[in-house]
Amino acid sequence: MKALPNILSIVRIALTLAMFAALVAVGAGRDPDGGLMHFAFWAFVIAAVTDFLDGWLARRYDAVTVWGTILDPIGDKILVCGAVVGLMASGAGPAFALPAGLILFREFAVSALREVGAARGLKLPVTGLAKWKTAVQLVALASMLGVGLVPALPPLLPLTLVWVAALLTVWTGIEYLLQTRRGLARLP
Repeated sequence: MKALPNILSIVRIALTLAMFAALVAVGAGRDPDGGLMHFAFWAFVIAAVTDFLDGWLARRYDAVTVWGTILDPIGDKILVCGAVVGLMASGAGPAFALPAGLILFREFAVSALREVGAARGLKLPVTGLAKWKTAVQLVALASMLGVGLVPALPPLLPLTLVWVAALLTVWTGIEYLLQTRRGLARLP
């Protein structure tokens, strides 16, 4: 049971790579029947579910490991960034570009802040709002992937959700920046 959360993280990363490849093929016009887009949607949804499950199982069964603390956040970043870049490659359109860029910028910036902080002994714990941000990002990106696949999905809803996710993403990025700045100021 201790290995299951890590296995789920590895599955998430593998599914994300397959989803990304499918979205690139869609963008290259290699999906005449829409099968690759369906695959990308379901690969993303399953990967997003593993994000919840691996953390829940690790806490529930006291299976938190060093590898898990490395794999989980990497898997999260790869999933979100892979979906954003994959959607751009598949032709998500210019209205998606700005919120997509904000999401990507924040994800890389916070990773850099964590690395700089860690080198100086400063930890940046995940905030409650950042967990909500991830959930909103996953729902927003799933809805973008579902455009055209889910008939009842109003066309403006996915883009609205992406903007909400982008705003939460920027907000939490600013919180991490301020938290890092305060933490570094306290260090000798």
